[in-house]
Amino acid sequence: MFSIATQQQHYKTYILADETAGAYLEVVPERGGIITRWQIKGEEILYLDTERFANPELSVRGGNPILFPICGNLPDNTYTLNGQQYTLKQHGFARDLPWVVTEQATKDKAALTIVLNSSEQTKAVYPFDFQLVFTYVLQGNTLEIQQQYHNLSSTDLPFSAGFHPYFLTGDKNQLEFAIPSQEYQDQKSKEVHPFDGNFDFNRDEIDFAFKQISSQSASVTDHSRKLKLSIDYDDIFSMLVFWTIKGKEFYCLEPWSAPRNALNTGEKLTLLAPGASHTASIKLTANFF
Repeated sequence: MFSIATQQQHYKTYILADETAGAYLEVVPERGGIITRWQIKGEEILYLDTERFANPELSVRGGNPILFPICGNLPDNTYTLNGQQYTLKQHGFARDLPWVVTEQATKDKAALTIVLNSSEQTKAVYPFDFQLVFTYVLQGNTLEIQQQYHNLSSTDLPFSAGFHPYFLTGDKNQLEFAIPSQEYQDQKSKEVHPFDGNFDFNRDEIDFAFKQISSQSASVTDHSRKLKLSIDYDDIFSMLVFWTIKGKEFYCLEPWSAPRNALNTGEKLTLLAPGASHTASIKLTANFF
């Protein structure tokens, strides 16, 4: 049985449920359209820093923030377009702006559709007309994020997109990774290193970009929680980023369509023709064993 309810927490929260599977998903449209909670049979899949979340002045640390129209940051938070300089902060604005709920479905799944349209506020930092239509689909132990990117401008729409899921974990040393790449770039040093499937969790921070991936699927097995998480992502997502901080009970495995600074360099940047649309999907599957 599927249902969608609303609840006033810090913000109006939509609660999607697959009661047969004991699966629940919480979405806060006005706070960047973010998924704040995904629960299966009483177990939390995602991490959320609730204090930061309650403060609209701070970026959210937790849940599954939406990255658009850039992933990562730009040097000095600036990019140049047609000789004009614009300021765009890390990961773009989609994760900060309010989205609007347009559809709900509960027939054979729990599905919530949210929309973000360009506005005078977005055009001040990103001079394009666009519409993003995302549908969160909860069914059993899977969560799918269906995406539509629409260019409503008369010029090409340059963008990169991605997600920044924070997965809850206990003992990071009991994490086993299946990341389809043989090398990563260290964000701090910019050096490229071979990847043997392991991370040094004694480091204060790990911020690695896997720019060369050999398949559209990755997984992490958390032996301390007896949980295997799989991420399947469409071709537009050309890379993965792994990020974590020492002493925090989360790790992030992020599908990105393009690397940092793509708006300046053009590397793997998506260019959507005037009037064109692009559809994409990401599917997360949580299996307890």
